[in-house]
Amino acid sequence: MTSRRVPALFVSLVAAVALLAAGCATAATTASAPGARVPDSFTPLTLTPIGNPPLPFRGTDGRYHVAYDLQLTNATQVPASLDAIDVVDAADPTRIVASFSGTALIDPTCTFGDCNRLRNLPAGYLDTATVPPQESRAVFIDFAVDSLDQMPDALLHRIAGTGAVSPAFGAPGPIEYLTTPLAFSTRTVPVIAPPVRGDNWIALNGCCEPGFPHRSSLMSVNGKLNNSQRFAIDWKRTDDEGEFYAGDKTRNESYIDYGADILAVADGTVVSVLDGMAANAPGVLPAHDPALAAKLTVENVDGNHVVLDLGDGVYAMYAHMISGSITVKPGDTVTAGQVLGHLGNTGNANASHLHFQLMDGPSLLNADSLPYELTSFDYDGQVSPQSIADADDYLSGTFLAGALPKAQARTNQLPLNLAIIDFR
Repeated sequence: MTSRRVPALFVSLVAAVALLAAGCATAATTASAPGARVPDSFTPLTLTPIGNPPLPFRGTDGRYHVAYDLQLTNATQVPASLDAIDVVDAADPTRIVASFSGTALIDPTCTFGDCNRLRNLPAGYLDTATVPPQESRAVFIDFAVDSLDQMPDALLHRIAGTGAVSPAFGAPGPIEYLTTPLAFSTRTVPVIAPPVRGDNWIALNGCCEPGFPHRSSLMSVNGKLNNSQRFAIDWKRTDDEGEFYAGDKTRNESYIDYGADILAVADGTVVSVLDGMAANAPGVLPAHDPALAAKLTVENVDGNHVVLDLGDGVYAMYAHMISGSITVKPGDTVTAGQVLGHLGNTGNANASHLHFQLMDGPSLLNADSLPYELTSFDYDGQVSPQSIADADDYLSGTFLAGALPKAQARTNQLPLNLAIIDFR
């Protein structure tokens, strides 16, 4: 096998330009993000946003949250390492908005929480922050502020670590630079009605820290990395004792939420429907069973489902419904609160629940996830993350130990991960 040899003159010219740029970093480029000025520099680790610009929203902690994903690529022939990434104010890079280093990037002992934000592609755990030559990683960013007045107009990212200091030199060295200006979305946060009713609903796998699905559910689809589930919630209900089922745990009908009404969250038009998938046996995740996994496709992985067009580029997706329970068809118009079907256990699910998400397009895979806020509900505390992590595949146990003495009325907030919610 022969290899191409680049003409020496061409290599010399490239190296000369690189040396000039490395030795003269006084120039700056004006970015599209408001107020952002990025000094010219050689950047061995490139950083690219995944998905649309971030949209701040208000969570059940009363704070305003931002969550987005980045692709980190070592674009050199020299190993690199990400030691820290700072999110800074684009207009004043000395103002750090959020900073991630150490265990926040890599922690083999941690499975959820403020850890392991640096991932393999599409989102596997790592035991080192080293990025081999010409390989990519994912970085999951989230932070919160007390008031929107504290949110910068735009963001920049400061990378620190080791890597090629210039394309002219092979030895790695310390690197630190500003890169990747990021403006916020100009759209308004969608405010919708609840998708279910009743007490003791748990926001399983909600936003925003990594570890639980769906925050880190990156997928390679349609020629790009995408995360349509970034703000999805798996709604699951307990009884007043905090148990998800009563009686025989191997029967879907034993689960408190099985068969619950699923409601339209706003007026809209039905875009697509999938029906006819049989129920799963509780306690078995099809993706972990070779025979069942072989039957999963991109079309049916979410089980029986409905997608609504809510207007203004906002789409709602409801997944895992009971076969034959769906009451609408494509083209139907629906009104807020209308029953769309009943909560079940179909597709890639090991127990009954409603997977609900908003997105900016009708495709379950290709669209980007949208945060949202619910019009009104009662906030009743938090479920312990460890109790969920330690639960078996049937979600056995009691989970309301973190309930408040008295539920708090809330408006225009997104329930964060493991919030206990009453929908009156």
